[in-house]
Amino acid sequence: MLCQRDTSRDDISTDGRGIVSTANHNRRRFLQAASTAAAVGTLGLTQAEEPKQELNLGKAEHCIFIWLGGGACQVDTFDPKRVTKDGLKDAGSAYPAIDTAVPGVQLCEHLKHTAPLLDRCVPVRTVNHDVIDEHSAATYRMHTGRKVSGTVVYPSIGSMISRTKGSLNELVPNYVVMGNPSPAREPGFLGAEHGYIYLTETKSGPKGLVRPERVSDKRQKQRLELLDKVRSQYLERYPDNKQLQEYVKAMDLGFRLAGPEFMNVFNLDEEPSDLRNAYGDEFGQRCLLARRLVERGSRFVEVSFNINFVNGTGWDTHKGGQLNQHLLIQSLDQSFATLLTDLERRNLLDKTLLVISTEFGRPAQFDGGGGRGHHAKSFSVMLAGGGMKTGQAIGTTDELGMKIEDRPVSVADLFATMFAVMGVDPYQELYAGVRPVPLTDGGHPIVEVLG
Repeated sequence: MLCQRDTSRDDISTDGRGIVSTANHNRRRFLQAASTAAAVGTLGLTQAEEPKQELNLGKAEHCIFIWLGGGACQVDTFDPKRVTKDGLKDAGSAYPAIDTAVPGVQLCEHLKHTAPLLDRCVPVRTVNHDVIDEHSAATYRMHTGRKVSGTVVYPSIGSMISRTKGSLNELVPNYVVMGNPSPAREPGFLGAEHGYIYLTETKSGPKGLVRPERVSDKRQKQRLELLDKVRSQYLERYPDNKQLQEYVKAMDLGFRLAGPEFMNVFNLDEEPSDLRNAYGDEFGQRCLLARRLVERGSRFVEVSFNINFVNGTGWDTHKGGQLNQHLLIQSLDQSFATLLTDLERRNLLDKTLLVISTEFGRPAQFDGGGGRGHHAKSFSVMLAGGGMKTGQAIGTTDELGMKIEDRPVSVADLFATMFAVMGVDPYQELYAGVRPVPLTDGGHPIVEVLG
């Protein structure tokens, strides 16, 4: 449990976003290490606190986070193994593997568009956690980097990026979610200012930001004047109400976003028809919209693949869902490969970290109906772009992708890597009131990918 601290002491300072300054953070780390060493000596232990790594922080400005909700199977996508003989009693990958642009690294045959672009990517094949059968708990873990706590509501990775990176353009949202709104995506103790704008479709903006045609400019002006008067009275009456202040900030953001800078993002018809067709189905159009958002300054855009479940189950391939899983993989392949090349043509790939994530993987074994269960001890997350050292795979699993053989990557390590690629010190702290909360749950970045 994290302890409260007295923030009135003059050895603690923060920047404008409530982040502990590096100098004071280093001093505190020294004191923490000293106290840990004393405890180790007292207890007769032999191992002290692991030293923090010296990091070469990246320069990425944006993150597009592609979410495969349900649990995408690693041995059928980014970590292929020997092919099953019967798809029932014989464990193995459902599809043959193909070579890629990276020698010695293969992908599933249905990722044929991504394979020649893998030199822009880093498949991380040894991500792991301890949540097995609960989709919501695993989703929370893969969005916040932590277990659910009874004492603090942790923010999502999107909210933390919004907080630590700040705004590039106040006329577009910092954090956008296309797909499933849930507690896993919430800003937690960071407050509504760092919450997400939720989109249900790519054809128009959020309904709450569109003024009804019956409301004229004059009437809108009168409404805003009245609102401002009422709002000012409440703020004067309750000057210490933080929740009210956060609500007002979120309201102001909403009015800014109702302007053309954000709403024109949804004019996908401005894009050449051949490019729109290259992105593919509605999931692909979400990826195109994500590109348009980061182009205008959004920091973090989550694109959920929770539509067009032509296999009947989506990525949660129990029983019959396995049969047409390849259709989902092909859709992902087309859209992701197009997004990679589109960002590259616009000189945005080095500035944009791409992540393909899921809540857990699936075992190489099949269930009685020919589908697969859940597997969280070793699964894959794809990273790309962001100015990383790409063209490599991180981690190795055994012959069936069930156990990690080398280079395990915890969820905290994955988060620390994302922060570091985006130029954020992953060892800093945020504050939940007066309580210091480390940015990750003890994670260390994958230094092999840092440029």
